[in-house]
Amino acid sequence: MSIALGLLIIRLVVGLSFMAHGAQKLFGWFGGYGPKGTGGWMESIGIKPGVAMAVMAGLMEFVGGALFAAGLGTVIASLLIVMTMVVAIIKVHGKNGYWATAGGYEYNLLLMAIAVGVAFMGAGTYSVDALFN
Repeated sequence: MSIALGLLIIRLVVGLSFMAHGAQKLFGWFGGYGPKGTGGWMESIGIKPGVAMAVMAGLMEFVGGALFAAGLGTVIASLLIVMTMVVAIIKVHGKNGYWATAGGYEYNLLLMAIAVGVAFMGAGTYSVDALFN
């Protein structure tokens, strides 16, 4: 197996997962609640204005995930992913401690580590970024 293939698998799984989460917020797909439903929940945890913030979070996840999966602007894609996870930790998961089983930030931190690691390594041979290098 090659490093490039490993990076492609990581980018596709993480990137497409982020796109799906963004689609939940933006379009209500995959069991999501769309901007209005997500915005209402965001307001309930103190993130205001809820609908605008839901759209912003959805765009960051959707666009960041698409860029990450494609390996295009990988540093920017990783930054979008990290920023959404930082907010998730601060506003939702941090107070629950580390472990995901208790609603903690374990999973968010793993996603951040993957995004930062790929940003430092580069997207690999099988990426749009590689076409420009």
